[in-house]
Amino acid sequence: MPSQPGLLDPWEVLLSGPRPDVVRVGLAVPLSGPLAMTAPSALDLAGLAADEVNAAGGVGGRPVELVAVDSGRAPDVVAAEAAMLSRAGVFELLVGFHTSDVHRALENALPPDVRYVYTPPHEGGRHRPGVVRIGASPLEQHAGAVAWLVRNRRARRWALVGTDYVWPRAVHRAAHRVLAETGGYVAAEALVPFGPGDVGPLLDLVTRSRADAVLLSLVGRDLVAFNREFTRAGLDRRVVRLSGALEENGLYALGGDVTGSLFACMPSYAAADDGADEGQLALEERHARRSGPGAPVVCAYARGVYDGVRRAAALADGRPGRARRASPRLARADGLAFRELTGTSRG
Repeated sequence: MPSQPGLLDPWEVLLSGPRPDVVRVGLAVPLSGPLAMTAPSALDLAGLAADEVNAAGGVGGRPVELVAVDSGRAPDVVAAEAAMLSRAGVFELLVGFHTSDVHRALENALPPDVRYVYTPPHEGGRHRPGVVRIGASPLEQHAGAVAWLVRNRRARRWALVGTDYVWPRAVHRAAHRVLAETGGYVAAEALVPFGPGDVGPLLDLVTRSRADAVLLSLVGRDLVAFNREFTRAGLDRRVVRLSGALEENGLYALGGDVTGSLFACMPSYAAADDGADEGQLALEERHARRSGPGAPVVCAYARGVYDGVRRAAALADGRPGRARRASPRLARADGLAFRELTGTSRG
C-alpha cells in the first residue's frame, strides 16, 4: 500500500508485531475516495514532521514511525480496521485527516485509551476524552468570511450546497445563524450524496434561487467537479462562491480562477504571498529541501497533518504539546494562487 519512504504498511507491522523501542503513529489519510487528490501533500508533510521529531531525539529516545491507514473508504470499514489494528498494537496513537463521518465512526470504534488527533476543520459538538481536534468548527471557520462577503460583495441571497454528511450539515446550520445576524438569508439549500454525479440540478438550483452567493461544503473531487461545471455554465462571473474545503490541490485541479468571485476560508494558504506567516514560509522551505522541486503543495490539509503528527509525538512524550490553532482566513482565488483578504474577523 504505502510507497512513501518511512511509511509502514499496517499488515506488515501486524505480522512483525509491536516494537517497544519505537513509537508507531497511525496515519489515517485518504488514499482513496473524494479527498485522495490531497493525499500526496498530507503524506509528505507527515513524513517531514516525523523526520523533524526524530532529528530532535524522538520520543524519549524512541524514533517515531508512521503506519498508513486509508481513511478514504466507508466510515465503518475505516473504523473497524483502525480499531483492530490499535488493539493489536500496530500503533499507539492515531492522527486522522478525513471526512467527519469517518471521524465520528473512529471516535466510537477506537479503544477508550487510544489518543486520536483529528486535524482538518471539524463538525463541532462534543468529543470523547482522548480526542484532540486541532481544526476549526463550522462557525469559527465560516462566520467572518460570510459576514465579510455580505458586507463587501453585497451577497445577501445565499444558496447552500454540500454533501449529505455530518460536516456540511453543521456548516449549513452555522450559515443560517451567521446570515440571520448579518442581514443575509438562505434562498436555496441542497445536500447531495458523494459523487461523481450530475451537478446540473445544483446549477439549476443556484439559477432559480437568484443567489448572489453559494456556500460550498462539497469536498475534494466533488468540489472540483462542481466548480468546473459552474464555470462552464457562466455562473462564475456573477455569483460569488465560498468554500471551507478548497485548498491548493483543488484550485489546481479546477484550472484556477481569475474572476475574483471564488473565495476560500481555510487556516493557511501556501501561495498567499504576503499573507503567509513566517512559520508557513519556513515550513514550505523545509518541505522543498526534503522532497525536492517536484514536491506536492503545502496545502491547508497537509499543514494540519504536519501539526497533528507533532502533537501526537508530544502526547506520546507525556506533554500536552503546543496547540497551534491558526485562525481561519479568507482568501480569493487569483489564477492558481490565493490572495488573502483582511478584515474578516467576526465582531
